[in-house]
Amino acid sequence: MSKIVVGVLRGGPSSEYDVSLTTGGSVLQHLPEKYIGHDIFISQDGVWHSYGLARPPEKILRKVDVVFNALHGSYGEDGKVQFLLESLHVPYTGSGSFASAVGMNKFLSKQVFEREGLKTPQYVFLRAHEVSPAALREIFRSLAHPYVVKPSSSGSSVGVSIVKSFAEFKIAVTEALKHSSGVLIEEYIRGREGTCGVVEDFRGEALHSLFPIEIVKPSSNLFFDYDAKYSGKSQELCPAPFSQKEKKIIQEMAVSAHRALGLRHYSRSDFIVSPRGIYILETNTLPGLTPRSLIPKSLAAAGTQFPYFLDHLISLALRGK
Repeated sequence: MSKIVVGVLRGGPSSEYDVSLTTGGSVLQHLPEKYIGHDIFISQDGVWHSYGLARPPEKILRKVDVVFNALHGSYGEDGKVQFLLESLHVPYTGSGSFASAVGMNKFLSKQVFEREGLKTPQYVFLRAHEVSPAALREIFRSLAHPYVVKPSSSGSSVGVSIVKSFAEFKIAVTEALKHSSGVLIEEYIRGREGTCGVVEDFRGEALHSLFPIEIVKPSSNLFFDYDAKYSGKSQELCPAPFSQKEKKIIQEMAVSAHRALGLRHYSRSDFIVSPRGIYILETNTLPGLTPRSLIPKSLAAAGTQFPYFLDHLISLALRGK
């Protein structure tokens, strides 16, 4: 039987380019024997490459049986590359184009969470054209300080700030708008940071929640930011030392978020466990799969080998799940 050719998309025109390269490299390295990995590199200016040569995506994709989407951030995670793959009838891992677009947009996601009855921090959404000194002063007075300022469409905590003063707030909004056309301003919830992955058709469940992880950031970091995520400075405790009740709520909320957003194959949701309750912050539709990433840590804690997980995702894509 001939081997299945898996095109692994990595790189891309987003601020998470480096993380995507590492995720894609990890996927290529750990593909089971029955697959042949085809490294498809997308440069930061959006040009597709195969075997070192720039080529149109439709020509590259004719050579593969299925795509493993190892992109992160804009283009790879917001529905654009998904729409391209769908138009060319190429099966691929991860969520579909519409669900990806909604999942990548933190404002739309929070609206979905609210409709689902999931506890999420209070927030204000501001589009770029709505930013003015008067609007910023009004928003600054409307929420209790401190609060979190983040781009409405980005990942890996890129462009995220925690602010207390109005001067910090203005700078944070400007920084967030470098990465997105909108900014989300939400109340800062004090508590322990957690995350939980969900995998479809796994271990006998239609939606299987992995072990929650508690993230203990370094004391020098205000939150689990880009540096803490990828520098190796944070601690990720898995299984998390939350109470059994807290873990159950986190797992149920992660499954609810995956289902409500219409996601596919796998996802990972982030939480704050506080004395006021458990809050969902956001859901990642294409979680990182680097050696430092959280999904591989959860899988390892449950005794699941990474190649088996990759095989499972590719099998779901090929089955049209």
